[in-house]
Amino acid sequence: MKTSRFTESQIVAALKEHAAGKTSADICRELGINKNTLINWKKKYSGMEVQHLRKMKELEEENRRLKAMYADLSLDHRILKDIVEKKL
Repeated sequence: MKTSRFTESQIVAALKEHAAGKTSADICRELGINKNTLINWKKKYSGMEVQHLRKMKELEEENRRLKAMYADLSLDHRILKDIVEKKL
């Protein structure tokens, strides 16, 4: 997964500036991002504080690791089940 080059505080600050009335074109020019990136941030992180954003990113990372663990265990289980079926 690609990591963002912007910190949580930078994303929240940009969204707060936009909410305060600064134009999206100015914010995009300052940060060197595409307007669509700002729109996606707004959809995903609107109304969040830095702590909430960090917690959400931690939970997403934990969820990704748990899904990978489940996939590995499921594959191991399937392999062992196939081996037992062949022996019978």
